[in-house]
Amino acid sequence: MSIYKKLINKETKLSVIGLGYVGLPIALEFARKIKVVGFDIKSDRIEMMKNRIDPSEELEAEAFDGCDIVFTANADDLRDATFHIVSVPTPIDKNNLPDLTPLLAASRTVGKVLKKGDYVVYESTVYPGCTEEDCIPVLEEISGLKFKEDFMVGFSPERINPGDKEHTLRTIVKIVSGCCDESLDNIAKTYELVVDAGVHRAPTIKVAESAKVIENTQRDVNIALINELSILFNRMGINTYDVLEAAGTKWNFLKFSPGLVGGHCIGVDPYYLAFKAQEYRYHPQIIKSGRFVNDSMGYYVAKQLVKRMIGQNKNILDTKVLVMGATFKEDVSDIRNARIADTIHELQSYNVKVDVVDPFANSKELFDEYGFGLCENIADDYDAIIVGVNHKPYYELTEEYFKSITKEKSIFFDVKGIYRNKITSLEYMSL
Repeated sequence: MSIYKKLINKETKLSVIGLGYVGLPIALEFARKIKVVGFDIKSDRIEMMKNRIDPSEELEAEAFDGCDIVFTANADDLRDATFHIVSVPTPIDKNNLPDLTPLLAASRTVGKVLKKGDYVVYESTVYPGCTEEDCIPVLEEISGLKFKEDFMVGFSPERINPGDKEHTLRTIVKIVSGCCDESLDNIAKTYELVVDAGVHRAPTIKVAESAKVIENTQRDVNIALINELSILFNRMGINTYDVLEAAGTKWNFLKFSPGLVGGHCIGVDPYYLAFKAQEYRYHPQIIKSGRFVNDSMGYYVAKQLVKRMIGQNKNILDTKVLVMGATFKEDVSDIRNARIADTIHELQSYNVKVDVVDPFANSKELFDEYGFGLCENIADDYDAIIVGVNHKPYYELTEEYFKSITKEKSIFFDVKGIYRNKITSLEYMSL
């Protein structure tokens, strides 16, 4: 009997290793169809999930209803499963090089419980070849089993978009791959249980890995182009958003906008591909140039604001700025790789006093990660305001409100242009 049939007959279990913003939704969707073991190394997170709380604040309590799932921080509980899905983070280090520490640690955890006939499917974004060259050797070494003879491996990249309630696991086509025809068929059928949009069967694991990593690389390069154009248009005294609105009237114009590119996908994945390119003696100029531009934008925002305040004859040492938004994108609590932190640090390097607010971020997490927290009370004497993340609650704020918390001749830096043509009394800036 195939592993797929054993799963749907509930004769065996599926496990998900890593219950973050990717792993938990996958685990819960499968748990409505089959038996699931949800594993995470952080026991405090496990206790939250046992109480129907999503630590990532993406899912409501109702998402846990009707799920046949066991949450555990005990790796021995994974022995009950025969189909393992690995969905741990794949970050970069301080030198922008791939950090496979979580991925290899998860591989060792699975290796310790791996049995003959088991399947392992990786969802973590990696460079082409990582699954077969880095992960499978760990599985073999720890388990003492032989790849393809004793266990099967596949790769199915995650496509979950944090904060997006429309494009979810069920509604996005899922790329799947396996190490052979039989494994591909079993993996595809298993994912079809929870993906209404269907699956795309990639011919090899490397193709599936490559498809994922170029999705975000493509976006990164396109945003970098618009960011570079915004720098140029700023020098010319032209509003970038006016230009984009005009150019967007052509049917085939790609509608990207300038901004701070962070997070754990777009701001990270291109570095994985660039790293692998070196092995093949190729220097990816466009990819690296795009990363350079986007990684510089947070500092650029700060420097432009400082220049504008100096132009108003303000003493920079006496200025105070309110930064609104500290997460990596709108309407999420995730602060990983939040590029607005670069803006804040750059302003602080000029000895500007900076207050930070955010309706979604956690102050302690911000302090632990970046060295600053959220202010408890908004003042009424700011020299400038930076709206760095376009959270929905900010759309409701009026110019009268902003005037009430600023001095005369204050500057309003609208990074994403959401207040364009709405701010008339404050000195307006945008990318």
